[in-house]
Amino acid sequence: MRRQIVAGNWKMNKTYPEALALVNELATDLQNNPVSNVEVIVAPPFPYLAALSDKKGDAIQLSAQNCHQKDSGAFTGEVSATMLASVGCEYVILGHSERRQYFQEDSMLLEQKLKAALAAGLKPIFCCGESLEQREQEIHFDFVAQQLKDGLFHLSNEEFDKVIIAYEPIWAIGTGRTASSEQAQEMHEFIREQVSRAYDAEAALKTPILYGGSCNAQNAKELFACKDVDGGLIGGAALKSADFLTIIRSFQQ
Repeated sequence: MRRQIVAGNWKMNKTYPEALALVNELATDLQNNPVSNVEVIVAPPFPYLAALSDKKGDAIQLSAQNCHQKDSGAFTGEVSATMLASVGCEYVILGHSERRQYFQEDSMLLEQKLKAALAAGLKPIFCCGESLEQREQEIHFDFVAQQLKDGLFHLSNEEFDKVIIAYEPIWAIGTGRTASSEQAQEMHEFIREQVSRAYDAEAALKTPILYGGSCNAQNAKELFACKDVDGGLIGGAALKSADFLTIIRSFQQ
């Protein structure tokens, strides 16, 4: 059975007091009402990582939203994977559509970031997904396959074993639109086939693939019921404890 995972990407949101309050609400609820079959991850902004590492409790794991490709050096304003690991991060999100779009991150850079993250002992949450234009042109499968090939499939089998894939249809992020459960399942199944071709059937069967396109408390149960959807990379709904906890408990038994 593959791991079931719900990861909350806070993006550039929450003041420090708000971040503490949110993590406390999540940790308290998960302590009082444990969810043994779901791995819960939160990815707050950089300034809060060290403090939240001490506050999050055992039921929550910590992720960064990005890292630099170098271990150290004269890179003002950047944060290395080694630094993230030193404050308790276990995961790092790489290749998010917003990083690709606003910061021009390409596959060559992501390859370096993946290597840096893995060398520091972090587990990457690697994002892929198409735009509305690409879906309407019916090239979305080819586009996602190329993203995986260029950005991810250079890893060794041992390295790839540490990776979580997140499919994020860009046209469904922050727009209120959501891929139907059929569309999500179709792409997740396709991604799993690409993993099988690049590595082997065993790797494909055990690799978690998360859905990352406006998953919320209302649609999570239907999405998570799809056989190739192993959870979600949650954006806006991760900023409200009640919504995020509902999503965490949305897996069908």
